[in-house]
Amino acid sequence: MVKPPALLSRSPRRDPYRRGWLRGAPPPRWVRALPVALAAVVCVVTLLSPSPLDIGFLLGAIPPLAVLSYGPLTTALLGGVVVVLLSVPAFQLDHPGNTDLETVTFVAVLSVLLSYVRSRRDAQLDLARTVAEAAQRAVVPPLPERVGPVRCAGLYRAAQRGTLVGGDFFDVRRGPGGVRAVIGDVQGHGLAAVSTVAALLGSFREAVLDRPGLPEMVAALDRRLVVDSAEVRHAELFATAVLLEFSGDAGSVRIVTCGHPPPILLREGAATEIAVIPWTPLGLGLSDALPPHDGHIERLLPGDVLFLASDGVTEARNTDGTFYPLLDRLPLLADRDPAALADRVLADVLAHCGTIRDDVTMLVLTPGPPDPDRRADPDRTRTTRAP
Repeated sequence: MVKPPALLSRSPRRDPYRRGWLRGAPPPRWVRALPVALAAVVCVVTLLSPSPLDIGFLLGAIPPLAVLSYGPLTTALLGGVVVVLLSVPAFQLDHPGNTDLETVTFVAVLSVLLSYVRSRRDAQLDLARTVAEAAQRAVVPPLPERVGPVRCAGLYRAAQRGTLVGGDFFDVRRGPGGVRAVIGDVQGHGLAAVSTVAALLGSFREAVLDRPGLPEMVAALDRRLVVDSAEVRHAELFATAVLLEFSGDAGSVRIVTCGHPPPILLREGAATEIAVIPWTPLGLGLSDALPPHDGHIERLLPGDVLFLASDGVTEARNTDGTFYPLLDRLPLLADRDPAALADRVLADVLAHCGTIRDDVTMLVLTPGPPDPDRRADPDRTRTTRAP
C-alpha cells in the first residue's frame, strides 16, 4: 500500500492534444483584427506626420492577411478599402516613387481568389472531419455516467493528432451477468489499429450478453484476434486487456488481466495495485490453456474507486527517463470528485513529461448503489476525448 507523499510542485503545461489555429481551429481574434489594425495604424501615422511618409506599401499586406481569416467577400471589401486609401489625396500614399496602385490592386484581386479557394477547402475539411468523428465515435462511443450501480468516467487521448480513436479501448456494459467493463491496448497505435479495436469491442459487447463468465469472454476476444490474424498475412495481432465483472450490488468485483497493468484501488487516501494473477495477452491462441479459476475477486467498500490506465500513463517518462509515479500521485489527485480524476491525472502526466507519445486511456469506476435521479437521463456521458 502506498501512502500519499508530500505534494510536489509541478508547473502546468499546454495540452498538446488541443486543436490549435494551425490544426484547423478558427483563427484567434488578434489574427482577424490584423487587417483593420494595420490600416488604422497607417492612416493615423500618416495624418500625424508633418511630412509625407513612404509607408503606403504596408497597405499591400492587408488583402493577404485577410485571406487567413475571412471569406472572399470580406477580402474583396478590405482590398477595395486599400485601393481607396491609396487614392485619397490627404494621405499622400500614392505619390510617384511610393506605392504602385496597380500592383496593390493585383494583389487584392489575387487575395480574393485565394480566399475563395481556402474557404472551399475549409468547408470540405470540416465535412470530412465531421464524418470521421462520427465514424470514430461509432467505434468507441462515450461512456454513460452510470451503468447500473457503477459510476463511470473515461478519458481517451490518441497518440496520432487529429484522431479520436487509436490503439487503446475501453467500454462498460450491463448484461445478464451484471456490469462488465474492459480496458485494453492493441498492437500499434493510431488509425492503423482502429480495425483491431473495433473487432475487439464488437466481440466484447456480444460476449457481455451471452458469455456466462470472464474466462469465456477472454476466450471469445482471443479467438477474434486469432481469426483476424489468420486472414491477414504476417499480421500477428495481439492485445492486452483487463476485464471486470461487478456483482449485482457492486459489493465485489471479479478481475481478469491479460498482460495489462492491473486496476488500482483507491481507498481511504491510499492507492493499492490489486494483486491479480496475470493471464496471457489476447491473440496468442492460448485461450484453451487459461487457468481454470474465474479470476480475482476483490471486496469493495463504500467510497472505493477503481482506476485503470493504459501504458501510455504508466510508462510515460520525463527527460531524465523517470517513469511517471502513478501510485504516488493518485492519492493526491483523488481527493475530490472521482469523475474528474482522469483529467487531473492527464494534466499531472503532462507536467511530468511534457508530451505523451503513446495512446493514453484511463477508466475510473466508482461502485455504489443506483442513483434514482439519473435513471431518467441514462444518456449522460462522462468521456473526455481529443478536441
